Amino acid sequence: MMIRERTADDDEAIKRLNDAAFGGAYESRLVENLRAAGLAAVELVSNEQSVIGHILFSMLDVTVDGAAVCALALAPMSVQPQRQRGGIGSALVRAGLEQACAQGWQAVIVLGHRDYYPRFGFSAALASPLKAPFSGPSFMALELQPGALRGSAGRVVYPPAFV
Repeated sequence: MMIRERTADDDEAIKRLNDAAFGGAYESRLVENLRAAGLAAVELVSNEQSVIGHILFSMLDVTVDGAAVCALALAPMSVQPQRQRGGIGSALVRAGLEQACAQGWQAVIVLGHRDYYPRFGFSAALASPLKAPFSGPSFMALELQPGALRGSAGRVVYPPAFV
């Protein structure tokens, strides 16, 4: 399995993958809308003769105590249904976080499975001071730079592409 940056030649396979993995077209439209808005910051695919996994990190408006935080949203992440639970998603998350860190991003926000994302360091407690359209144990944050989300109150504003 090879993880590499997405190219435009991958786009149709990524669309089919997201539709199959999520059982609908919301995520594939989200990917297209985030790209069209110029918000895609880190986008990787897992490839074995064809695209078997995909992850997208997009720019996200986050402030803490009135100061901007260079943050990303992790969404979506998908793996071919018959290949799930085989480490492909974990490899994509790790590679994406490594690339985001290398690019100087400070934090990542995810709305995802509360039993899955904590293994990468995501925390619902870290996200709890952030006012957002989401809350609870599935709304999590990860600091790529220690202290990036430290403060008494924060705000997350998702771009229109997520609606």
